Amino acid sequence: MSEFVRICSKGQLPRAGEAKEFSAGGRPLCIANVNGVIRALDNECPHRGGPLSEGMIEGGNIVCPWHAWTFDAATGATIDGDERVAVFAVSVEGDEVFVKV
Repeated sequence: MSEFVRICSKGQLPRAGEAKEFSAGGRPLCIANVNGVIRALDNECPHRGGPLSEGMIEGGNIVCPWHAWTFDAATGATIDGDERVAVFAVSVEGDEVFVKV
């Protein structure tokens, strides 16, 4: 069963257009700030395991830093293929940020 897990305070979130790695329940996540909307995705690219949290955000997508695979930050789907990464619900309550894993 999924539950919300605290990952950080609001002040620790990445700035708009950036991503950072956080852990929720031992699972590494890519937390991306896409034009002020916080998105949570699996941090591992299915291609070769690249850390998505070290990638760039372009037009609502996150680009893997290793081989430029591009994922829609809202759905986790690749732009040019059939692969995807898991996405997770994010909740901000007061100064605390939670992800449902």
